[in-house]
Amino acid sequence: MHAETWHNVPPSLPLWQRAVQGAQRHLRSTAAVLVLVLVLLPFLWMLQMAFRPAGDALSLDLVFSPTLEAFAGLWQDNFARSFGNSLLVSVLSTGLSLLLGVPAAYALSRWRFKQRRQVALWVLCTRMAPPIAFTIPFFLAFRWLGLLDSVWGLVLVYLTFNLAIVIWMMQGFFEAIPTALEEAAWMDGCSIWSAFWHVTLPLTRPGLVATAVLCFIFSWSDFFFALILTRTQAVTAPVAIVNFLQYDGWEWTKIAAAGTMVMLPVLLFTVLVRKYLVHGLTAGGVKD
Repeated sequence: MHAETWHNVPPSLPLWQRAVQGAQRHLRSTAAVLVLVLVLLPFLWMLQMAFRPAGDALSLDLVFSPTLEAFAGLWQDNFARSFGNSLLVSVLSTGLSLLLGVPAAYALSRWRFKQRRQVALWVLCTRMAPPIAFTIPFFLAFRWLGLLDSVWGLVLVYLTFNLAIVIWMMQGFFEAIPTALEEAAWMDGCSIWSAFWHVTLPLTRPGLVATAVLCFIFSWSDFFFALILTRTQAVTAPVAIVNFLQYDGWEWTKIAAAGTMVMLPVLLFTVLVRKYLVHGLTAGGVKD
């Protein structure tokens, strides 16, 4: 992309107007660069800190010898197990949320019955309440069921919240698809399930991807529920990072390395599905 200058302004305008418009473009470009730097600066700072020697973590010197010492230390401190717990919990909760939420969203979008809107609103209420409101009920129920400090306990918690996201988002995507397409499939001999699977669901692929990304990010980055409901066996990566904050000093390079490791799966997932993600997130904002 080439830089815009005031020379790109149409020559039919007077010189002073061309200069003003060119200056405005320069200001917008400069502001955009500044915002981008401010957004990326914390990530870049954490990344460079992760590759510094332990005794040089807080140095402002930009010239240093990169080392993998902090990353190697993570695996010695059993961070791999917490990382695996996070990955397992996030994948399971996202998959189960889509498996249960997509048919529910389809039913709410197609079948007309009384209180349909109210049902959808009550489902969304689980996302409106603060997490602390659910903590004590979850803790007491899991202690009774023996699900404290277990992967399936966290999956159940994240499933509760992700279902609201899936139903609310996918209902809008299903409603945007004309029912005439399904009726045509029925006329060709498809059953309701076959028309849903082969006609309707493929058309909502961008919405499915966008919804899956949001569910995965919520499950992956959660700290509060994982801190309250786990102890040793099901500790996730965000909670494990706290272990590097010791009374006798903070292990800055390990904290930065763990933060980098936690950031990578979400970043890679988002980059891989960015085409569907952008389309899915913007499609719901435009109605014909």
